[in-house]
Amino acid sequence: MSETATPFAYTVTARLRRPRTWAWAAGSVLLLALPFYLDRFWLQAGLFAMAAAIGAIGLNLLTGATGQLSMGHAFFLAVGAYGYCVLAGEGGTENGHTLSGLGLPSWLAAVLAVLLAGAAGGLFSPIAGRLRGAYLGIATLALIFIGQHVLFNASSLTGGYNGRPVPPLSLFGLTFDDTETVVAAVPFQSSEKLWYAALLALLLSGLFARGVLRGRPGRALNAIRDHRIAAGVMGVPVARYRAGVFVLSSMYAGLAGVLLALVFQRTVPEYFGMVLSLEYLAMIVIGGLGTVAGAVVGAAFVSLLPQLLTHYSDALPLVAAPGTGGLAPGEASRYLYGAAVVAAVLFLPGGLTRPRKNPGEKK
Repeated sequence: MSETATPFAYTVTARLRRPRTWAWAAGSVLLLALPFYLDRFWLQAGLFAMAAAIGAIGLNLLTGATGQLSMGHAFFLAVGAYGYCVLAGEGGTENGHTLSGLGLPSWLAAVLAVLLAGAAGGLFSPIAGRLRGAYLGIATLALIFIGQHVLFNASSLTGGYNGRPVPPLSLFGLTFDDTETVVAAVPFQSSEKLWYAALLALLLSGLFARGVLRGRPGRALNAIRDHRIAAGVMGVPVARYRAGVFVLSSMYAGLAGVLLALVFQRTVPEYFGMVLSLEYLAMIVIGGLGTVAGAVVGAAFVSLLPQLLTHYSDALPLVAAPGTGGLAPGEASRYLYGAAVVAAVLFLPGGLTRPRKNPGEKK
């Protein structure tokens, strides 16, 4: 670079010379082009992974960056999913249940559902601000039992054991349902349309979380995680930060719940149980605690594995198709990512995305 070049131009040129920049650009173009070529199965698998990644980013802010163990993440996903259904639904009768619904515009219902999940986290935040470690984990575990009881018994809101249908999202005159919208001679249905909405939500969620972690709040959260008393001595309001990050994590979970509901097109109470919370903990441990990239990688691994095993169950040894006996794909996937958690703890304590030091590098 010449001496007359501006610092901005120098920075842009330096970034363009990095292979990582070109890798990000190629990956972005690939993700934008996938709906034109993939069938419905692969698009839905990708949508599940993106929704899981948003929820995992929120949990990583709480557990990875702040050191607060939460076992109740599935509760806030349920609040987001069912909150959207109640706020956007028109009501009616199904399977003997009279369903309640406010009939709000679906885009407004999605926003309010995320805020509702944050409000639920805010009600619990005084406890989250004062408890830590296993004590907080046990306290949040109670949310799962409370949530399951409400989901199965508040049939006017949740539809009971059979769940309730999910109203399609409408935004800027575009309805994200199976009505065909032809783009470049390719028919776009619900999966193709939701792909871009989920991709945008994941991008914004990741950028916001990255800004939090790299800024002053992130340094305060890491200080709380590493040494709570020292952080308080340095002037960090420990209880306030713990409560605030719990609310933020709940809102991420609420957004993930809304996306999951839109992809499933039906919410079922049994899905939002303890197993789902354990899966989210597995995501951040495998991918890497305290990083946005770690949450995305771990979410992709844990959410895609059972779907791939189900799709290829006929060709895989020891794995049988669901309902045919033998080792079911869902059970096999839990064994595999359980083993991945053990391997990550023993051999990759920083997760898959943490950079490794060279053998001769000083600590």
